[in-house]
Amino acid sequence: MKPLIGVVALCLWLAPATGYAENRWRLDPDHTTVMFEAPHIGYARIFGFFQRVQGELIFDETTRSLTSLRVKVDVDSVFTNDVKRDRHLRSADFLDANSHPVAEFVMTDADPMSDRTGQIIGDLTLRGVTRQVTLDVTLNRIGPYPFGTNYVLGASLTTIIKRSDFGSTYALQEGWIPDEIPVRIEVEAIREEPAP
Repeated sequence: MKPLIGVVALCLWLAPATGYAENRWRLDPDHTTVMFEAPHIGYARIFGFFQRVQGELIFDETTRSLTSLRVKVDVDSVFTNDVKRDRHLRSADFLDANSHPVAEFVMTDADPMSDRTGQIIGDLTLRGVTRQVTLDVTLNRIGPYPFGTNYVLGASLTTIIKRSDFGSTYALQEGWIPDEIPVRIEVEAIREEPAP
């Protein structure tokens, strides 16, 4: 697997196409989760997530073409259910939220594997450093939402962030915290209807 991450972003899998009527979708912040895990000095795994995520994509359901994806994560919103640990994660040892409050993923390509799976390749900017990352994607469901009038796309994405690629090497030498951090993203995106 390529060195990658996570923070950030989303959805489909088919190679970009042109000449089709495409729809713009926006991430539903109430139903989108960016989460991560890391062993704690080898004793147990700590899980965390970011509470503020926003983004949008251009995806054509008929042709299964994804032509644009941009996701922003407020890294100051990190939450692991421990105030002291969250403060440390925001520091320059890890996310450096004071100097670089936003992590951003911008899609550059997409590679289909099947009608429901594939990869999204893009540039992730984290801690002021930009690296190419790859997201493995599974489309879960797409269609009318059972409540209200929204038309919704749901997908699951996974990747691995290599901390040292973005300048975070805290506790690597001691082996307390690994370099590679698994990231999982659960997404619901709402289709925006064209103006009349």
